[in-house]
Amino acid sequence: MEHTTSEIDADGVRADIIAPGEPRGTVILAHGAGSDRSSALLRVLTDALVSTGLAVARIDLPYRQQRPKGPPSPARSGADRDGIRAAVDAIGGRFDGPLIIGGQSYGGRQASMVAAEDPSVCDGLLLTSYPLHPPGRPEKARTEHLPLIAVPTLIVHGRSDVFGTSDEFAEAIALIGSPVRLLEIDKADHSLKPDRSGVGEATAAAVDEWLLPAIEGAR
Repeated sequence: MEHTTSEIDADGVRADIIAPGEPRGTVILAHGAGSDRSSALLRVLTDALVSTGLAVARIDLPYRQQRPKGPPSPARSGADRDGIRAAVDAIGGRFDGPLIIGGQSYGGRQASMVAAEDPSVCDGLLLTSYPLHPPGRPEKARTEHLPLIAVPTLIVHGRSDVFGTSDEFAEAIALIGSPVRLLEIDKADHSLKPDRSGVGEATAAAVDEWLLPAIEGAR
């Protein structure tokens, strides 16, 4: 599918926007803690989602804009959520159709918190490798905000992910009151192995066949 690519680097938003000719919706994706908007997973997801007619914006979170390497600071995660809101303001109205926000691991978690704080910010969530708890620490589950999520949510989980087992995810998603679907990727860890797991095609299919219809049904 033919598409155009543009870049934003202003007003606290740094993003690559890839769009087909007439997008039927927009997906804003944030990267994981050790990466940036050019990560292999985000690129694979972008290609697959654009092929279904969606525009995709890959954003750098504020902490990554400030320094090229290193993890985010937990004390400044609020600034990263503000960065997601700024991206929504800058990009969310460019194209017709629903707006989905999300991302990989840390980025997806922050996006889910933004949606929990203000359900009007987006129409749906796409969360890949949600970091349900630190490896080996299931008692530290990051689920406090999940009951506040009020938009349809697709969670993509590698069956070998040490940040949460399939059973733990089943319990966690039961806390979400809106429509929710867990897409599990066989033989994939927290990285989702984008080069060989088929995660791009599987995710795009789930967005097309479940998330977008769920969003339409929730309106």
